[in-house]
Amino acid sequence: MSDNELGRFLRERREATTPAEVGLPAGPRRRTPGLRRSEVATLAGVSVDYLTRLEQGRDQRPSPEVLNALATALGFSRADRENLRWLGKAASGVMCPAGHMPGTEVRPTVRALLGRLEPGPAVVLNRLGDVLAATSGYDALFRPVGLFDGRRHNIVRFVMVDPRARDVFPDWGRVAEGHIAQLKSEVRRGDPHAVELAGDLTVLVGAEFTERMAAPGGFPERSGVELLAHPEVGLLRLAFEVLDLPDADEQRLIVHLPADEATRVALDRLSGRRPGALRAV
Repeated sequence: MSDNELGRFLRERREATTPAEVGLPAGPRRRTPGLRRSEVATLAGVSVDYLTRLEQGRDQRPSPEVLNALATALGFSRADRENLRWLGKAASGVMCPAGHMPGTEVRPTVRALLGRLEPGPAVVLNRLGDVLAATSGYDALFRPVGLFDGRRHNIVRFVMVDPRARDVFPDWGRVAEGHIAQLKSEVRRGDPHAVELAGDLTVLVGAEFTERMAAPGGFPERSGVELLAHPEVGLLRLAFEVLDLPDADEQRLIVHLPADEATRVALDRLSGRRPGALRAV
């Protein structure tokens, strides 16, 4: 890769975007293909000089907030935002943050506990929301909706980035706020890995993420009822409990139970469990 892939990408996208696409009048005597630097700078809230330095590769460490502003100004698609975030990391030379890595291993006793919970839906997450281990019941709930697509299975990223999440969770806003509250607590503690994830989501999602991150207060729910629209068994009402595991890896166990009789019957269908074995609460 060349030394200025980020700048070249921004320049090419600026020149390929017409004024009409961003709500600007074309005006007479335009010699620049697409948008002028001054127009993009105004839309993104940055200086023309700074945008020039970015495009020319003289500044290769733009913040996630700047990348989000440019992506919003240029009307980037989700794929464009993914590419922009990757190029931003590559240009800065910081592909992996320093600091204590989030845990990826689950203790044998915790795995044994998950086995005892089968086939009820239960999952172990690390502090960033990565899925580390899950019961077959949890897999039956979330694999059909897309959580386990790709290489990294992260519940926060799925809820915020994957468009299917809005269909999966009828109360998407509340679900998003709960996961962002958990991430926000890690960012406040100065966890560089949480800061990196927040930066990714700033670029990939934009205002729907940044406005929730900037909102005051908010603590992650430890229990409650969550709606889930499953493609095979319909709408489910799932009661959940979040249990912090006592270790240095800051993992947590989330257990789901049917919150009504219809959900109990649906979960029995998914798991092949004999009727009545999983009690509604």
